[in-house]
Amino acid sequence: MNAPANSATPAPAQAATPTNSKRAKALKGVALVVLLGLAYGGYEWYLGRHEEATDNAYVQGNVVQITPQVGGTVTAIFADDTDFVKAGQPLVQLDPADAKVAMDQAEANLAQAVRQVRTLYANNTSLGAQIAVRESDIARAKTDLARATDDLNRRQSLVGNGAVSKEELGHAQSQVAAAQNALAAAQAGVTAAREQLNSNQTLTEGTRIDSHPSVMAAAAKVREAYLAVHRAALPAPVDGYVAKRTVQLGQRVGAGAPLMSIIPLNQLWVDANFKEVQLRNIRIGQPVLLTADVYGKKMEYKGTVSGLGAGTGAAFALLPAQNATGNWIKVVQRVPVRIALDAQQLLQNPLRVGLSMEATVDVSDQSGKSLSEAAHPASAVQTEVYAAMDKGASEAVQKIIAANGGARGK
Repeated sequence: MNAPANSATPAPAQAATPTNSKRAKALKGVALVVLLGLAYGGYEWYLGRHEEATDNAYVQGNVVQITPQVGGTVTAIFADDTDFVKAGQPLVQLDPADAKVAMDQAEANLAQAVRQVRTLYANNTSLGAQIAVRESDIARAKTDLARATDDLNRRQSLVGNGAVSKEELGHAQSQVAAAQNALAAAQAGVTAAREQLNSNQTLTEGTRIDSHPSVMAAAAKVREAYLAVHRAALPAPVDGYVAKRTVQLGQRVGAGAPLMSIIPLNQLWVDANFKEVQLRNIRIGQPVLLTADVYGKKMEYKGTVSGLGAGTGAAFALLPAQNATGNWIKVVQRVPVRIALDAQQLLQNPLRVGLSMEATVDVSDQSGKSLSEAAHPASAVQTEVYAAMDKGASEAVQKIIAANGGARGK
């Protein structure tokens, strides 16, 4: 009877073992959670608090639209999607026939205007010579008047002696009157010639042939026609890759119609859309590490915060939110932060506009500013492609003036 009792005695110790095991596992789990929490807290304290990250970031760039400045029919297309083009390279050719006709007419009008102005300058010399002739007529008329007056005086003194008849005296008086009329006519002729010279000089005073208003007006028409002819060929304003070509051969296009786009992939940046609460520590000039989905984590781009947007995305939306009407729910807004990329890295690992990026900003340096204080002193982007057209138009005008201006126009 005692043996069964003794054999049943260790049973409670064996039942307690699983309970202790579960308790130990629970304690280990709690300890692990605490350690993970401490590790995460330590990371946030030492590293995380010095970083702001977002995966709402996308590559942006200049999308240069190619639009004609004049209307016309497309006769040739020299570039297609994905092609690389250099600045100044022709992209599309329009039919220049109408523009060439207008240019021929403008050139003829300019040549005619130059010759008409030359006539004005020549008339100044001719009118000056006419004044000299009229003044000589005055001198001759004065001489004739003096002679006729002397003859009349002699005859008047002899009338009382009967040596001169009344008829002869009348002839002498008539000659004096005729001489007086001739003198008056000569003086009037000089006055008229001088007025005509003054009138002609007002059309030429203070100008040369190439700076005369009539010539300048005709020259402007030549420049306009010249530009219309050369604008029929659409050049690439910048180096880049062709995208979104919509123009077709034989298509009639109007001025300003989009034909294709040029994207310079060496002028890219990243717009990282940070939450408004993340902007507290972001400053211009802070370094940024970026990764692109197209390359993965193996390629890190080094960037710099170059500016913060002046408004949230919702503020510039096509249909902005009307938060003052209806039921309102607060939505955390995002502000675009522009990040400049390293040009050498872009050259070695090119990106495309619109690609997704992940951006991490090192915000440990708070010495920068949150907004730019002054505009960039120089133009951010520019092209010299169209300057050659203006130069060519001026050369064409000067050539026509020199050909029709004679020695005075040179």
